[in-house]
Amino acid sequence: MAFASLGLDRIAYSLEGSGQPLVLLHGTGGDSFSNWGTLIPALTQQFTVISIDYAGSGATECETDELTLAHLSAQVIAVLDDAGIAQASIAGFSLGAVIAAQVAATQPARIQRLVMLAGFAGGPNSRMQLQFTHWLDLTINDPERMARHILLTGFSPAFLERLSPVDISKRQAAIVKFTRWPGMAKQTQLDAVLDIRHLLADIKQPTLVIGCRHDQMVPVHLTQALCDGINQAQYVEIDSGHLATLENPQEVLTQLKKFLS
Repeated sequence: MAFASLGLDRIAYSLEGSGQPLVLLHGTGGDSFSNWGTLIPALTQQFTVISIDYAGSGATECETDELTLAHLSAQVIAVLDDAGIAQASIAGFSLGAVIAAQVAATQPARIQRLVMLAGFAGGPNSRMQLQFTHWLDLTINDPERMARHILLTGFSPAFLERLSPVDISKRQAAIVKFTRWPGMAKQTQLDAVLDIRHLLADIKQPTLVIGCRHDQMVPVHLTQALCDGINQAQYVEIDSGHLATLENPQEVLTQLKKFLS
């Protein structure tokens, strides 16, 4: 693991593999290992993978009380600078997809291709506001219940039904143990206020938007709306709940390799 600096921030990242550079950005409450770990071994056979833990996750140190997309975007650029990478493709999951879009729109010379998995553009949406308020309450006051909620809404019903009670208990315990709960609270607060709709037209890179057919966290029509706002973006939909890199990693890998190649 390496660390890039941005002011007082120490941004943790890993650099693995060889080939064309590919940045991976995780989602709310996750980190590069929990969200992308199932795919990284295969991706490193073809790409130089730069997996980043942005503020609030992993080993990254950041004392900012309120996160902004501009700050998290700057952390990504700081990592590229630290790694000596002039240009890379970027793939983001959930909140990471929003950050990836911000980087692509505002730092076009640094991003070659863009992939957004289960992302959303933000803006007024009463259901999403209710969800993020609920997340924040559970994250601050009852992490064990939040872990159960993540499992219940993050995976498709069919996937959960295939798991044994023991498997579900182990997954819940891992979420409770490894999530940085104060950091997740800050990321959830950002989820509730972000809005990149005005930036979508500025994204000129070849773009792939991946929707998850059974997504209960980010309803698939919100992911589709990203594609509608980006000129000539491609859209594919996979058979998965929101946590697609865990539920259907092979299909995510297939779509990534197909597009980035």
